[in-house]
Amino acid sequence: MLRIALLTGGSTPERDVALAGAAQVVAALRARGYAVTVVDTVTGVLGRTDEQRLLVPSVGADPPPEERLAELRTAELGDGLIELAPIREADLVFPVLHGKQGEGGEIQALLERGGIPYAGSGPEGSALAMDKHRAKQRFQASGVPTPAWGLWPVDSAAVAALGLPVVVKPSRVGSTVGLTVVDDLGSLDAAVATAARFDDDVLLEQFVGGREFTVGILGDRPLAVGEIIPSHAIFDYECKYTPGMTDEVFPADIPATLAGRMQDLASTAHRALGLRDFSRVDFRLGADGTPYCLEVNTLPGLTGTSLLPQSAKAVGIGFEELCDEICRLALDRLRNTGPARGM
Repeated sequence: MLRIALLTGGSTPERDVALAGAAQVVAALRARGYAVTVVDTVTGVLGRTDEQRLLVPSVGADPPPEERLAELRTAELGDGLIELAPIREADLVFPVLHGKQGEGGEIQALLERGGIPYAGSGPEGSALAMDKHRAKQRFQASGVPTPAWGLWPVDSAAVAALGLPVVVKPSRVGSTVGLTVVDDLGSLDAAVATAARFDDDVLLEQFVGGREFTVGILGDRPLAVGEIIPSHAIFDYECKYTPGMTDEVFPADIPATLAGRMQDLASTAHRALGLRDFSRVDFRLGADGTPYCLEVNTLPGLTGTSLLPQSAKAVGIGFEELCDEICRLALDRLRNTGPARGM
């Protein structure tokens, strides 16, 4: 029986999202016959009682308060993670983490220093995808359209070139945490201050007001295109994690040529960032019919109703099979190459 160490929790604003995904991935992998041990990067190995307490499938309307996150950051295990027996002895570590810590490559770099095999993208690719500024530079170089942007501080001419409304967001945080759509220049400084609470780098991005789409990637295969229709003007934290606040249509009701174009662009973006095993690529459709790539998620949500599982389900891959396939892809890669280095 293969031993999986499922790594989750963390001290980022997306901690609750990670725990909700872990609850369902654990059940799926155990149903597939894996021996799964759950490890929280803050509290360590979870027994079954701790699993029942922490691994709940629901996510609140808001991220944890900053005071709680500060406590969690103080308690993080850090390098001590790779000294835990379930991590050292695992056939594979399966990260279900979100935010800079997991998606930014820090955990992956730690696992590689310990020679520990894991699923998903490497530290360099993860860090590149998490940094929206650098990722967008790579999209441009690879011919993937992306909305115009600038890093704060920017002068008034640059803001005018982006136009209003403009999106203000932390460069290295996910789940739209700290994101504001600014409709007037008088609100810009407050929006920048909000984003700066979560990251030192603040991105100003041209607002593309069209329909929103997403494409899952599994291995080197693009999955179904889905359309995201939130009840708010943007697909924000509350809409993402509150049942009933978003309609998600898989496969999207769009012409096959447009779906194929998005799938091709998603694959190109995935490769451009040097990613592997799985990811999810998000787009906005411009008024001119161009799909503009917003970002790539290297550790997308993995609850049964998250977007990557829905993208997979639309092409006949159920949730248990998806989790199993992620493990298989990683284990096959590791058998062929050994513990991966680099991207």
